Amino acid sequence: MTLPTDDTPATEGATAFDLVGGEPGVRALVDRFYDLMDLEPAYAGIRRLHPTTLDDSRDKLFWFLCGWLGGPNHYVERFGHPRLRARHLPYPIGIAERDQWLACMQQAMREQGLPDALSQRLTAAFFNTADWMRNRGG
Repeated sequence: MTLPTDDTPATEGATAFDLVGGEPGVRALVDRFYDLMDLEPAYAGIRRLHPTTLDDSRDKLFWFLCGWLGGPNHYVERFGHPRLRARHLPYPIGIAERDQWLACMQQAMREQGLPDALSQRLTAAFFNTADWMRNRGG
């Protein structure tokens, strides 16, 4: 995924993976996302959908996001095609869960200091993916 943040030559042709900070930036974003999920009561609904320990979830999201953002395809190399919707069907995901996931990711992006323009573009892309995961109405 190539998500330019502005018209400056410094970001021209850069992938979102590059703009987030490569693997260290993606790892920091994912770690903050799951830390917030554990810490903030506002995200308790999505936290309940995860295992007691988040170590595997952290790794899988990190591997997935690296490739999704335009970097190495760690997830595909390990597991094949992500089949996101099929993998999420066992979990009741409605509008509330979608919105909590997005709010948690937006907070993580803010706290990691991602530029506003990049965060906005990522939020739009995350929304589309998160909305596609919905398997119940509310």
